[in-house]
Amino acid sequence: MPHVLIIDDSQTNLRLTATILSRAGHTAFQAGKAIDGIEIAREKQPDLILMDLGLPDIDGITATHILKADPESAAPIIALTGFGSEKDKEHVLAGGCDGFLAKTSR
Repeated sequence: MPHVLIIDDSQTNLRLTATILSRAGHTAFQAGKAIDGIEIAREKQPDLILMDLGLPDIDGITATHILKADPESAAPIIALTGFGSEKDKEHVLAGGCDGFLAKTSR
């Protein structure tokens, strides 16, 4: 069963995403801050990380850089963000994320 770490400061988004993943047969770990997510990623070694960009402690791109620099953290990181323009997507991918999912359609 794949393990997915969701890092998002919105409790509503955390619960919704975790519920969707759980119903699809995945194990979902949750973190409301980047620092907590980095710790969980190192401890649990998830198969995938869904990373919000607008986090209260460290932004998602910086957290991505921290995780990508850790040789024990090999999980792909998908930006799950409310910023949905093509320019935002380019910025996220250039920042080290492996993929991009907009929370809203524009």
